[in-house]
Amino acid sequence: MYTKDGEKYFILDAHIALWDARPENQRNVHGKQFIDCFYDYHRNLSPASELWPYEEYLYQGGERLVRDLFQDGYVDHAIFQPARLGEFYVNGFGQTKEAFELASANPDKLTYNHYFDPRDGERGLDRLRRDAQEMHLKGVKLYTADWHGDSRGYKLSDPWTYRYLEVCREVGIKNVHVHKGPTIRPLDRDAFDVADVDHVATDFTDLNFVVEHCGLPRLEDFCWIATQEPNVYAGLAVAMPFIHTRPRYFAQIIGELLYWLDENRIFFSSDYALWTPKWLVETFVDFQIPEDMSEYAPLTTDQKKKILGLNAAAVYDIPVPAELQVANPPQHAEPQAVAVA
Repeated sequence: MYTKDGEKYFILDAHIALWDARPENQRNVHGKQFIDCFYDYHRNLSPASELWPYEEYLYQGGERLVRDLFQDGYVDHAIFQPARLGEFYVNGFGQTKEAFELASANPDKLTYNHYFDPRDGERGLDRLRRDAQEMHLKGVKLYTADWHGDSRGYKLSDPWTYRYLEVCREVGIKNVHVHKGPTIRPLDRDAFDVADVDHVATDFTDLNFVVEHCGLPRLEDFCWIATQEPNVYAGLAVAMPFIHTRPRYFAQIIGELLYWLDENRIFFSSDYALWTPKWLVETFVDFQIPEDMSEYAPLTTDQKKKILGLNAAAVYDIPVPAELQVANPPQHAEPQAVAVA
């Protein structure tokens, strides 16, 4: 919880990871390219006081994660959103075993989402069913630009992706987080294009599609899709640190999201360990859209409370103390399924 000027904020960090990019886990040069690109984002968008040494950035471990989020970072609850990247890392990039064990040991603090790749075919469908049962999954994280053999990406609208989403329905997975944001070397920019969200959100109205990084740099495309698809949400991972380096750009991002969507469909995310939540929470609570950007309404305290945690808590059924709620709490209607042609 964060407290400022007598106001209390419930903090739910909706996009965190526990990764291992140490040299011994790098399968090839692409593993180093990927983590080096991550570190460039960290180094270029963080305050000087928040910079990590490169060696520490390669692997954090669960003990540091708990300290950075829950002891220092004001976070009440956080959701793991792992990426496999098996073509780049021997044991994968996101550390499934360590993250899941950490979440299992701290269920009041952590939720573990897993991943699937539709290019795994039939065996992947069986594994998704097992994972859902064994891990009690509420959500999955998809990385449409991930490499898989000779393939350098897939679409949410692909027939095999639909089969996996149908299994999500079957096993009770309601929340589908999708990386649709900046390119990370060596992945392909076009494989992160947000256009396929429109198709799949229409056909799976009973699932929630959380577009991580809110489609950046395709913010306009994302907003035009999300305004007509009520089951599409905006995740602020990667967008948040621009509050420091490019505050007017961040004002545009948050202003457009509030104009096109609504205040109930935007999730705060630090994207840990790209950045730590402490300075992001503090800066966002203090942030206001500049007066000369009058096309956007000023941010209210209740809007900030919803974005910082109440919205994601409503979607994930995470309890929030009554004293941390707002007068008009986010309403998350249970969507209904439609038949896919």
